[in-house]
Amino acid sequence: MRETGEEGTGDRRPPEHTVLGRSASIMQAFDGGQQVLSLADLNKRTRLPKSTLHRLVDQLCQVGWLERDHGGYRVGLRMFEIGTLAADGNRLHEAAFPHLQALASRTGLAAQLAILDRAEVVYLERIVVGPIRLPTRRGGRKPVYCTALGKAMAAYDDDATRAVIAAPMPRKTARTVTEPFALWTELQRVREEGVAFDRGEAYAELVCVAAPIRSCGQAIAAVSVTGPAGRMRWSVVTEAVRGTADAIWNANVTLRAAAAPRR
Repeated sequence: MRETGEEGTGDRRPPEHTVLGRSASIMQAFDGGQQVLSLADLNKRTRLPKSTLHRLVDQLCQVGWLERDHGGYRVGLRMFEIGTLAADGNRLHEAAFPHLQALASRTGLAAQLAILDRAEVVYLERIVVGPIRLPTRRGGRKPVYCTALGKAMAAYDDDATRAVIAAPMPRKTARTVTEPFALWTELQRVREEGVAFDRGEAYAELVCVAAPIRSCGQAIAAVSVTGPAGRMRWSVVTEAVRGTADAIWNANVTLRAAAAPRR
Protein backbone atom coordinates (compact mmCIF):
# COMPACT_ATOMS: atom_id res chain seq x y z
CA MET A 1 0.00 0.00 0.00
CA ARG A 2 1.30 3.40 -0.91
CA GLU A 3 1.73 5.80 2.00
CA THR A 4 -0.14 9.10 1.82
CA GLY A 5 0.79 12.47 3.25
CA GLU A 6 4.56 12.18 2.85
CA GLU A 7 5.16 10.39 -0.44
CA GLY A 8 1.60 10.10 -1.76
CA THR A 9 -1.14 12.57 -2.46
CA GLY A 10 -4.03 11.20 -0.40
CA ASP A 11 -3.33 13.56 2.53
CA ARG A 12 -3.35 17.22 1.57
CA ARG A 13 -1.95 18.45 4.89
CA PRO A 14 1.61 19.89 4.96
CA PRO A 15 4.24 17.15 5.45
CA GLU A 16 5.45 18.58 8.77
CA HIS A 17 1.94 18.29 10.24
CA THR A 18 1.79 14.67 9.15
CA VAL A 19 5.19 13.89 10.68
CA LEU A 20 4.26 15.61 13.95
CA GLY A 21 0.96 13.76 14.10
CA ARG A 22 2.64 10.41 13.52
CA SER A 23 5.32 11.16 16.11
CA ALA A 24 2.58 12.05 18.59
CA SER A 25 0.78 8.78 17.90
CA ILE A 26 3.99 6.88 18.68
CA MET A 27 4.39 8.67 22.01
CA GLN A 28 0.71 8.12 22.85
CA ALA A 29 1.22 4.38 22.37
CA PHE A 30 3.02 4.39 25.73
CA ASP A 31 -0.12 5.48 27.62
CA GLY A 32 -0.70 1.96 28.93
CA GLY A 33 1.04 0.16 31.78
CA GLN A 34 3.65 -1.49 29.54
CA GLN A 35 6.87 0.53 29.81
CA VAL A 36 8.80 -1.15 26.99
CA LEU A 37 7.23 -1.62 23.56
CA SER A 38 8.71 -3.49 20.61
CA LEU A 39 8.42 -2.29 17.03
CA ALA A 40 5.69 -4.88 16.56
CA ASP A 41 3.81 -3.46 19.55
CA LEU A 42 4.15 0.06 18.18
CA ASN A 43 3.06 -1.06 14.74
CA LYS A 44 -0.07 -2.65 16.20
CA ARG A 45 -0.94 0.36 18.36
CA THR A 46 -0.20 3.12 15.82
CA ARG A 47 -1.06 1.27 12.59
CA LEU A 48 1.75 3.18 10.90
CA PRO A 49 3.56 1.61 7.93
CA LYS A 50 6.61 -0.29 9.19
CA SER A 51 9.10 1.74 7.15
CA THR A 52 7.68 5.05 8.44
CA LEU A 53 7.50 3.72 12.00
CA HIS A 54 11.11 2.56 11.98
CA ARG A 55 12.35 5.91 10.64
CA LEU A 56 10.35 7.99 13.11
CA VAL A 57 11.37 5.83 16.08
CA ASP A 58 15.02 6.34 15.14
CA GLN A 59 14.47 10.11 14.97
CA LEU A 60 12.69 10.15 18.34
CA CYS A 61 15.62 8.26 19.87
CA GLN A 62 18.03 10.83 18.47
CA VAL A 63 16.24 13.71 20.21
CA GLY A 64 15.80 11.79 23.48
CA TRP A 65 12.03 11.33 23.38
CA LEU A 66 12.52 7.55 23.21
CA GLU A 67 15.31 5.28 24.42
CA ARG A 68 16.24 1.81 23.22
CA ASP A 69 15.72 -0.94 25.76
CA HIS A 70 16.05 -4.74 25.70
CA GLY A 71 13.54 -5.93 23.16
CA GLY A 72 12.11 -2.53 22.34
CA TYR A 73 11.77 1.12 23.32
CA ARG A 74 10.78 3.15 26.37
CA VAL A 75 9.96 6.83 26.93
CA GLY A 76 13.20 8.82 27.06
CA LEU A 77 14.45 11.05 29.85
CA ARG A 78 13.96 14.14 27.70
CA MET A 79 10.19 13.65 27.86
CA PHE A 80 10.32 13.53 31.65
CA GLU A 81 12.42 16.71 31.63
CA ILE A 82 9.83 18.42 29.44
CA GLY A 83 7.00 17.27 31.68
CA THR A 84 8.75 18.57 34.80
CA LEU A 85 9.53 21.84 33.02
CA ALA A 86 5.88 22.25 32.07
CA ALA A 87 4.61 21.62 35.61
CA ASP A 88 7.13 23.98 37.16
CA GLY A 89 6.45 26.55 34.45
CA ASN A 90 2.70 26.52 35.13
CA ARG A 91 3.19 27.04 38.85
CA LEU A 92 5.75 29.77 38.24
CA HIS A 93 3.42 31.52 35.80
CA GLU A 94 0.62 31.50 38.36
CA ALA A 95 2.90 33.00 41.01
CA ALA A 96 4.36 35.60 38.66
CA PHE A 97 1.34 36.92 36.78
CA PRO A 98 0.06 39.54 39.28
CA HIS A 99 3.60 40.79 39.88
CA LEU A 100 4.21 41.13 36.14
CA GLN A 101 1.02 43.15 35.83
CA ALA A 102 2.15 45.45 38.63
CA LEU A 103 5.62 45.81 37.08
CA ALA A 104 4.23 46.73 33.67
CA SER A 105 1.83 49.23 35.23
CA ARG A 106 4.54 50.79 37.38
CA THR A 107 7.06 51.24 34.56
CA GLY A 108 4.68 51.86 31.68
CA LEU A 109 6.67 49.35 29.62
CA ALA A 110 6.44 45.64 28.81
CA ALA A 111 7.08 43.03 31.52
CA GLN A 112 8.18 39.51 30.55
CA LEU A 113 8.83 36.18 32.27
CA ALA A 114 11.08 33.50 30.81
CA ILE A 115 12.91 30.28 31.57
CA LEU A 116 16.14 28.87 30.17
CA ASP A 117 16.37 25.89 27.83
CA ARG A 118 20.03 25.27 27.04
CA ALA A 119 21.19 28.25 24.94
CA GLU A 120 17.71 29.67 24.41
CA VAL A 121 15.20 31.78 26.30
CA VAL A 122 11.61 30.46 26.39
CA TYR A 123 8.99 33.15 27.05
CA LEU A 124 6.27 32.12 29.51
CA GLU A 125 4.43 35.43 29.69
CA ARG A 126 4.52 39.03 28.53
CA ILE A 127 2.36 41.98 29.54
CA VAL A 128 2.48 45.07 27.36
CA VAL A 129 1.34 48.52 28.48
CA GLY A 130 0.69 51.20 25.88
CA PRO A 131 1.57 51.15 22.18
CA ILE A 132 4.79 49.15 22.50
CA ARG A 133 5.19 46.43 19.89
CA LEU A 134 7.38 43.49 20.89
CA PRO A 135 8.87 40.86 18.55
CA THR A 136 8.33 38.18 21.21
CA ARG A 137 5.40 35.90 22.03
CA ARG A 138 4.38 33.46 24.72
CA GLY A 139 6.08 30.16 23.98
CA GLY A 140 8.57 31.82 21.65
CA ARG A 141 12.31 31.48 21.85
CA LYS A 142 15.29 33.82 21.52
CA PRO A 143 19.05 33.27 21.84
CA VAL A 144 20.62 33.82 25.25
CA TYR A 145 23.63 35.85 24.14
CA CYS A 146 21.72 38.91 22.92
CA THR A 147 18.88 39.04 25.48
CA ALA A 148 18.89 40.41 29.01
CA LEU A 149 16.63 37.57 30.14
CA GLY A 150 19.05 35.01 28.74
CA LYS A 151 22.10 36.60 30.31
CA ALA A 152 20.32 36.94 33.67
CA MET A 153 19.80 33.17 33.77
CA ALA A 154 22.93 31.86 32.03
CA ALA A 155 25.14 33.81 34.46
CA TYR A 156 24.08 31.37 37.21
CA ASP A 157 24.38 28.20 35.12
CA ASP A 158 27.90 27.09 34.21
CA ASP A 159 26.69 24.50 31.68
CA ALA A 160 24.52 27.10 29.95
CA THR A 161 27.39 29.59 29.92
CA ARG A 162 29.66 27.07 28.20
CA ALA A 163 26.95 26.16 25.69
CA VAL A 164 26.22 29.80 24.84
CA ILE A 165 29.86 30.75 24.43
CA ALA A 166 30.59 27.68 22.30
CA ALA A 167 27.67 28.32 19.94
CA PRO A 168 27.70 30.78 17.02
CA MET A 169 26.75 34.34 18.02
CA PRO A 170 25.70 36.09 14.83
CA ARG A 171 25.46 39.88 15.00
CA LYS A 172 21.88 41.16 15.35
CA THR A 173 22.64 44.87 15.67
CA ALA A 174 25.70 47.10 15.94
CA ARG A 175 25.61 46.56 19.73
CA THR A 176 25.43 42.75 19.76
CA VAL A 177 28.18 41.06 21.78
CA THR A 178 29.66 38.43 19.48
CA GLU A 179 33.09 37.79 21.04
CA PRO A 180 33.07 34.85 23.50
CA PHE A 181 35.41 36.37 26.08
CA ALA A 182 33.44 39.64 26.11
CA LEU A 183 30.22 37.72 26.74
CA TRP A 184 31.85 35.60 29.46
CA THR A 185 33.07 38.79 31.15
CA GLU A 186 29.59 40.28 31.01
CA LEU A 187 28.04 37.14 32.50
CA GLN A 188 30.48 37.36 35.41
CA ARG A 189 29.34 40.94 36.00
CA VAL A 190 25.70 39.83 35.90
CA ARG A 191 26.45 37.17 38.49
CA GLU A 192 28.04 39.74 40.79
CA GLU A 193 25.38 42.45 40.37
CA GLY A 194 22.24 40.33 39.94
CA VAL A 195 20.94 42.25 36.93
CA ALA A 196 21.43 42.01 33.16
CA PHE A 197 21.02 44.54 30.38
CA ASP A 198 20.25 44.47 26.68
CA ARG A 199 21.18 47.85 25.26
CA GLY A 200 19.76 47.28 21.80
CA GLU A 201 21.66 44.03 21.20
CA ALA A 202 18.79 41.98 19.79
CA TYR A 203 16.76 44.81 18.25
CA ALA A 204 18.30 48.24 17.77
CA GLU A 205 15.19 50.11 18.85
CA LEU A 206 14.51 48.10 22.04
CA VAL A 207 16.37 47.87 25.35
CA CYS A 208 15.78 45.63 28.34
CA VAL A 209 16.59 45.12 32.02
CA ALA A 210 16.30 41.62 33.54
CA ALA A 211 16.84 39.99 36.92
CA PRO A 212 17.04 36.29 37.78
CA ILE A 213 14.54 34.51 39.98
CA ARG A 214 16.98 32.48 42.04
CA SER A 215 16.80 29.33 44.12
CA CYS A 216 19.82 27.83 45.90
CA GLY A 217 22.21 29.83 43.74
CA GLN A 218 20.55 28.83 40.47
CA ALA A 219 18.26 30.92 38.27
CA ILE A 220 14.97 29.08 37.79
CA ALA A 221 13.62 31.90 35.61
CA ALA A 222 14.01 35.62 34.96
CA VAL A 223 11.80 38.68 34.76
CA SER A 224 12.39 41.74 32.59
CA VAL A 225 11.16 45.14 31.49
CA THR A 226 11.49 45.98 27.81
CA GLY A 227 10.78 49.12 25.83
CA PRO A 228 12.12 51.84 23.54
CA ALA A 229 15.49 53.24 24.60
CA GLY A 230 14.11 56.74 24.93
CA ARG A 231 11.56 55.65 27.54
CA MET A 232 13.85 53.50 29.66
CA ARG A 233 14.63 54.95 33.10
CA TRP A 234 17.50 52.61 33.83
CA SER A 235 17.97 53.06 37.58
CA VAL A 236 14.24 53.09 38.40
CA VAL A 237 13.51 50.06 36.22
CA THR A 238 16.51 48.14 37.56
CA GLU A 239 15.27 48.40 41.14
CA ALA A 240 11.70 47.57 40.08
CA VAL A 241 12.82 44.45 38.22
CA ARG A 242 14.96 43.25 41.12
CA GLY A 243 12.09 43.72 43.54
CA THR A 244 9.69 41.89 41.24
CA ALA A 245 12.08 38.92 40.89
CA ASP A 246 12.20 38.60 44.69
CA ALA A 247 8.41 38.91 44.97
CA ILE A 248 7.84 36.22 42.34
CA TRP A 249 10.23 33.85 44.10
CA ASN A 250 8.43 34.34 47.42
CA ALA A 251 5.05 33.74 45.76
CA ASN A 252 6.40 30.65 44.00
CA VAL A 253 7.66 29.21 47.29
CA THR A 254 4.23 29.75 48.82
CA LEU A 255 2.51 27.94 45.94
CA ARG A 256 4.96 25.05 46.05
CA ALA A 257 4.39 24.64 49.76
CA ALA A 258 0.63 24.66 49.27
CA ALA A 259 0.89 22.05 46.49
CA ALA A 260 3.19 19.72 48.44
CA PRO A 261 1.50 16.53 49.71
CA ARG A 262 0.95 16.51 53.46
CA ARG A 263 2.11 13.56 55.53
